[in-house]
Amino acid sequence: MAEAAPSHLALPSGLLELCALLGPSRDSLRGPEVSLKKGVGSPSPLDPEVLSVFVPPFVTKEDSQTAGVPSATLSKARRRSFRKKRDKPKTEPWKGLPPEDVSVPDGVDLLALPQLCFPGGMYVASEPKEDCVHFLVLTDVCGNRTYGAVVQYYRPLRDESCFYNGKAHWEPSWPTAGMAGCFVPFAVCVVSKLPYYNALKDCLSCLLTHLKLCKDFEVDNHIKDFAAKLSLIPSPPPGPLHLIFNMKPLQIVFPSRADPESPVIDLDLHLPLLCFRPEKVLQILTCLLTEQRIVFFSSSWALLPLVAECFLAYLHPLQWQHTFVPILSRQMLDFVMAPTSFLMGCHLDHFDEVSKEADGLILINMDNGSVTCSDDREVDVPDIPLLAAHTFIQRVQSLRLHHELDLAHLGASTDLNEGRARQRAWQRSLNRQVQHAALQLLVGVFRDVKNHLNYEHRVFNSEEFLKTRAPGDQRFYRQVLDTYMFHSFLKARLSRRMDAFAQMDLHTQSEDDRLNGMLVSPRRPTIEKMTSQKFSPLHIAHRRMVVSMPNLQDIAVPELPARNASLRKVDTTGCGTGSIALSVNPKPTYTFKIPEIHFPLVSQCVQAYYADCVVQLTKAMSLLAPDSSVLLARYFYLRGAVHLMHGQLLDALLDFQSLYKTDIQIFPADLVRRTVRSLSGPQRAQAERVPELRRLISEVVDKASEAAKPDDRVKNFELPKTHMQLDDFVRRVQESGIVKDTDIIHRLFEALTVGHEKQIDPETFKDFYNCWKEAEAEAQEVSLPLSVMEHLDKNECVYKLSSSVKTNRGVGKIAMTQKRLFLLTEGRPGYVEISTFRNIEEVRSTTVAFLLLRIPTLKIKMVSKKEVFEANLKTECDLWHLMVKEMWAGKKLADDHKDPQYIQQALTHVLLMDAVVGTLPSPGAIYAASKLSYFDRMKNEMPMAVPKTTSETLKHKINPSAGETLPHAVDVLLYTPGHLDPAEKVEDAHPKLWCALSEGKVTVFDASSWTVHQHCFKAGNSKVNCMVMAEQNQVWVGCEDAVIYIIHVHSTSCHKQLTDHRCGVTDLAVQSGTPSKVYSSSADGTILAWNASTLQVTDRFQLPGGRLSSISLHDGCLWCCTGNSIVAMTSSGLLCQELKISENFKDISTSFLSFQLLPEQEQLWAACAGLDSVYTWSLKDLTQRPQAVRLQDCSEVSCMIRVKKQIWVGGTGLAQGKSKGKIYVIDAERKTVEKELVAHVDTVKTLCSAEDRYVLSGSGRGEGKIAIWKVE
Repeated sequence: MAEAAPSHLALPSGLLELCALLGPSRDSLRGPEVSLKKGVGSPSPLDPEVLSVFVPPFVTKEDSQTAGVPSATLSKARRRSFRKKRDKPKTEPWKGLPPEDVSVPDGVDLLALPQLCFPGGMYVASEPKEDCVHFLVLTDVCGNRTYGAVVQYYRPLRDESCFYNGKAHWEPSWPTAGMAGCFVPFAVCVVSKLPYYNALKDCLSCLLTHLKLCKDFEVDNHIKDFAAKLSLIPSPPPGPLHLIFNMKPLQIVFPSRADPESPVIDLDLHLPLLCFRPEKVLQILTCLLTEQRIVFFSSSWALLPLVAECFLAYLHPLQWQHTFVPILSRQMLDFVMAPTSFLMGCHLDHFDEVSKEADGLILINMDNGSVTCSDDREVDVPDIPLLAAHTFIQRVQSLRLHHELDLAHLGASTDLNEGRARQRAWQRSLNRQVQHAALQLLVGVFRDVKNHLNYEHRVFNSEEFLKTRAPGDQRFYRQVLDTYMFHSFLKARLSRRMDAFAQMDLHTQSEDDRLNGMLVSPRRPTIEKMTSQKFSPLHIAHRRMVVSMPNLQDIAVPELPARNASLRKVDTTGCGTGSIALSVNPKPTYTFKIPEIHFPLVSQCVQAYYADCVVQLTKAMSLLAPDSSVLLARYFYLRGAVHLMHGQLLDALLDFQSLYKTDIQIFPADLVRRTVRSLSGPQRAQAERVPELRRLISEVVDKASEAAKPDDRVKNFELPKTHMQLDDFVRRVQESGIVKDTDIIHRLFEALTVGHEKQIDPETFKDFYNCWKEAEAEAQEVSLPLSVMEHLDKNECVYKLSSSVKTNRGVGKIAMTQKRLFLLTEGRPGYVEISTFRNIEEVRSTTVAFLLLRIPTLKIKMVSKKEVFEANLKTECDLWHLMVKEMWAGKKLADDHKDPQYIQQALTHVLLMDAVVGTLPSPGAIYAASKLSYFDRMKNEMPMAVPKTTSETLKHKINPSAGETLPHAVDVLLYTPGHLDPAEKVEDAHPKLWCALSEGKVTVFDASSWTVHQHCFKAGNSKVNCMVMAEQNQVWVGCEDAVIYIIHVHSTSCHKQLTDHRCGVTDLAVQSGTPSKVYSSSADGTILAWNASTLQVTDRFQLPGGRLSSISLHDGCLWCCTGNSIVAMTSSGLLCQELKISENFKDISTSFLSFQLLPEQEQLWAACAGLDSVYTWSLKDLTQRPQAVRLQDCSEVSCMIRVKKQIWVGGTGLAQGKSKGKIYVIDAERKTVEKELVAHVDTVKTLCSAEDRYVLSGSGRGEGKIAIWKVE
């Protein structure tokens, strides 16, 4: 027998919060009947009141305890309802409270409910009227919303007491008007926490078929049974599983939300598109985004909430946070006088009254599609930015909004539920397209916001963002940026929330956007972008762009073309529609049919219903394919909810714990936490004895209480007002968006404080900031003729232009890009090549005589030309001398180290020099700027040539920490080959490099181009120790927090966790097969074998002594490395061979660090702590003395891998007298070191092979880069 759920545990509620029957008061019925019979004109309105209320759980505490079932069950002994007392005459509507056993949910005001259920008033009719439905949105004091559906219906009145004496006789069929005399309106209202508009409408329609035929004394019982059914239906979990319930005669579908962050969509999202032209839809969205005072009007009460809800759905993930009352009755019209932002709805009959009484309202008429202002002025709201609006309009115009067009070729459906299913499928598809178009509109409007965010300090530079907007869009953005809605949007962006907006932004960004995803702000316009803007038909308005440019990169983010200020002037010339067509891939959906609920609803029947649910869910789970984890997770969630409603708390916790392995995204952490805290002493002790539950309790209760509250502040950038020491200056510069790299900011601090106390005053910072921004503005306005752009690469940017000077190649301006110097000649603009930075041999600053003057002149000697370039730069000469030398040195370092970041950092130094010279007084400005000549000084002071072997083997270097304030150590690298999944985009099928950084951060590179595929998602918050590819679409990540995170290769989403280890996961090994098997090891010596498809543990064994650091599979055996030994075990855990450290190094205190197996040579290679050699044993006889391969100048070995017939060993060693990260390449057959590679500034922490063609090495936090080496 199930234990009763504790009374203080708030059980997961069903769909029903409250059900009410409403009708006229007894006194108000006396006059209307008489007036109708006597033929008096229009009757006076009746007084509606609540007649009965039904609230779950429909059972008393006594009944629950007596029956031994949870309080969520039903009992016939006493229902949770009340009926108005009929023995006392009343002179006014009921104003009391319900009986004590009825708890009305928060947000439901029973006093206001009657006028909301009869918003147009209640009148007796002389003939039967058609039933009608409308909807409510109710809000409590905390802003939480509940949703109501109301059905109004009429019943004939025999005499004034027939509804109240309990003895009336009802005819089973409708009488004529003459027989009945009059018809009285009643209403049934259903309130739910979820906006199930269509589903609740269908439910009420089914209820009406019973109410019309029943007698008066049976009405309460029918409504009670109806309410009880809804209260027993659990809410569907987020995802593709929808619930179906047979309400007879209809099959009712309760759709789930797409994901935990999305709202439930159970309405027709195209309704606004039927009421308004696309331009008006955009205007209404602008009113919402700017948080106006908005009132919708319609002659249909039902349309008011539905259309308003559609508009709020269009805004997702932005949320309307102000008052939302989509239906105002006549008595509530004074609500529109509120001074704050609101969204309300009124009947069209009140349009003139509202328009005259209140000023500054936006009045939206659904019936004629108009948008007006209440004070007879033209609606003064800004237009949505043109490019995004133009795309939205074309997408909307491409939609097929009429179901009849899709039905024309189909035969008529003879089955009611089949026709409804067909309609739902069509509507679901259309809803997806409408949501996609609306979301793409928001992404188009707000995509550039991320370029002006500083995530570390949670700062948004609003002024700089506004400067990058087109003149016609400025007003729109200024108004939106001041709203609560946008502030919440900023919080989500700064928290890197991966909601619908972020996902679409990621999936629709261009290749250039993806490259620059590592960086923080847009760059200067590239030559390619300049060319596209010159020929863009939408590039009409002149735009002065002022953007930040920290951590420069060769490739610039494309800019949107300039936009008009008005939607009415859209120039569509040349705008193809090929990119406009909607291509929304349909997502599969599934259904689960809720079992029948049997009557009478006594405790045993409800208990049987819960048992049926569990049986049906368990059966459905058993029929799933092994790879159906998404659906399996939803079944676990549902079964856990049913167990919880049934009072089976431990079973519920086990089901919720299974979500870790199937889809952690839908894990109900708060519900599980409350469940755990409500466990009784014996239950808690029983849970602690189950390993899975013990870990669950630790995660959701113990660790949750230790977790710090996340920072959700949003700061706007402001110039400092006080003097700044170094640390404060670093923070201020990072917040400004100028530079993020801490080391570069330290150099800037030295430059700005030369000859002064080591602090910077606010005026100096302001001058420097303005100089930087002015230089950016000038670069943005550079306009090169096509004849010049033809000579430049498409990704080059002009970063600096001199004033017009005389040179030995003509008069013009010297232009500097990241690649070259060229002369932009005056008169007829032309291009004269000066030199690429790679081709420079010497740079000198000198003077030449001109009459009696000595004119400062810059001389540049090239390698490939005898002629020396001379430019009379006058006062600019010293600055250009510094800049050209720094760029020359940066290019040399970039070429020598195969690392393009050197040229990016040199560019940053150069532009900071320019700003410093503009900031400081002339005499010392050049000397101060020379403090930023970092690479030039490095070249002169420490000429360090890259060893020839290293240079020949090194292919490229990439920086996974680019865009960060400091470099991160590269803890683990994993290469995954490309596989094309038909459901994924082509670019997702490229090979990938997975790079694990500190604190669970993982960056993914496209290994076909070594560009960022996805920048920095999280796999927990602990250090990553290992990664492997298990099967074709899974990457397993083992972490120090004892969790294995499973990542989908194509989507790079992490929705599964394996939590069976009790200590840090140290290594993973994959055994191929169908399905594959994965072995995982942890530091305490535990080894688990997993089925990669079902994620179930198939074997478990323990190595004595712990300190298990790595594992490897060979010849059916599992080889394990501990500090003291290397052992081989069978798959069942039996010991085969053992290599003990003490027997081989008797006189040395050391331990095994790592090992590699070479089956072809039958060799075992191992590295030991503190030794400068690696050792090899024969697998035939591990008792023989090992052979040592000495690693010259090696001080520490950290990792080793096998590639072909080579062993690559990474660690730390001396190079040119300094400690460096080194790699030793050993020939496994000859046991000699073939190559000694100087790999990194810091130690080599990890190595991985890319198809035996390349080896990738990751360095420690001193450098934080990845080197790519070719294998010979």
